Amino acid sequence: MLKLKIFILFIGFMIAAKISFAQQDGPVNFTFDSKVKQQTVKKISNLLDENYIFPNHTKKMGDLIKQNLAAGSYDGIDDPMKFAETLTADLQSVSNDKHIRVRFSPEDAKRLIEQEKNGSDPDDEKHWNEMMKKENYGFKKVERLPGNIGYVDFRNFASPDYSKETVASVMKFLENTDAIIFDLRLNGGGDPAGVQLICSYLFTETPVHLNDLYFRPTDETNEFWTLRKIDGKRMPDVQVYVLTSKFTFSGAEEFSYNLKNLKRATIVGETTGGGAHPGGVKAINEGFAIFVPNGRAISPITKTNWEGVGVAPDVNIKSELALEKAQILALEKLAEKSKDEQQTNTYRWMVESLNAVLNAPAVDENTLKSYAGTYDDRTITYEGGRLYYQRKGRQKYAMTPMTEDTFMFKDLEYFRLKFVKDALGVVYEVNGLYDDGHQDRSKRTN
Repeated sequence: MLKLKIFILFIGFMIAAKISFAQQDGPVNFTFDSKVKQQTVKKISNLLDENYIFPNHTKKMGDLIKQNLAAGSYDGIDDPMKFAETLTADLQSVSNDKHIRVRFSPEDAKRLIEQEKNGSDPDDEKHWNEMMKKENYGFKKVERLPGNIGYVDFRNFASPDYSKETVASVMKFLENTDAIIFDLRLNGGGDPAGVQLICSYLFTETPVHLNDLYFRPTDETNEFWTLRKIDGKRMPDVQVYVLTSKFTFSGAEEFSYNLKNLKRATIVGETTGGGAHPGGVKAINEGFAIFVPNGRAISPITKTNWEGVGVAPDVNIKSELALEKAQILALEKLAEKSKDEQQTNTYRWMVESLNAVLNAPAVDENTLKSYAGTYDDRTITYEGGRLYYQRKGRQKYAMTPMTEDTFMFKDLEYFRLKFVKDALGVVYEVNGLYDDGHQDRSKRTN
């Protein structure tokens, strides 16, 4: 249990510090002086020498921080958090390993020291699970997008020991969709068993080799294959898209790397952060702790990993536009496969709308104001720099330009509105356009 839990510290320790080593808000009973600095530097050097995945880097890292200490580079630092940040930067300058991180957290350092002496504490396990539960085990949003596309926004891969039921409910929601988009743009990593669990839903019952993790301290390699048994329906034929950003890291990169190399998903977005070294948190002393990468990922396909280079997307696009792009790709494939002409036209209609979002035209203020008015039972108003549409007795909707004279609506995917002008450029009517091809017209009355 503890070994698996350590992997989750990829997220908390490396990225958010919400679930693992939280910074202390109040005063702490800890003396920070030159003796502590010397002790911290010495212990870090020893821990790296004993555990870091690449022994040839350990001496260089240790020598650098020892030299900086002797040269007085750390003398002017009187804030322990700043000291931890400086040590982290120095160590990473040699290793280029973004997983290495020193933190100042007396409360958690004390907990780790007690764990080393007494083993795992059941109360600590319970507290850990409660924190993960409040984060919904990383799942932020699950929804069905237009075109019957499933969408999951999740921020970390939790251990199946905690999250199995939540994962099953998420995948149950997705099982009737025609495509799935996994949004990992804000996912900092997590437990490789969590990666393994979700991947297992995307393949048949025949086990598929996903990844291996080699650990230097024990000289062991752990293999990760898709699971023979899962709680729910398998979806080996559903289109899969994974959204990535520069923030996407560690276990989230493994998920992307696995599916990309197995040709099971299309990766859309930006090249990821580049952290492929698992490890664990070690107490340095009563004030400081360090995340020491003691392992490395080995893909059964590439025989290497994404350390330092990240996972390159199949479709390179700014991360903030990745969702729309993935939807377009999914809808275009669905349109190709569809044998129903009306359904095909609906998919293409949706693609047009999403392309308009990616290439949103700028419509000048005077043009927008010229559209405001009453068109039979339809009213167009100009408010705060944009147009709003309301039909008599119904809800008001914000309008989004597709072209200078045609607008769409976020919550009315099936409907658009086109302004029609006479030879002099004066708007005299609006045409309601519908995804089934029919139109209705409303004359301008004011």
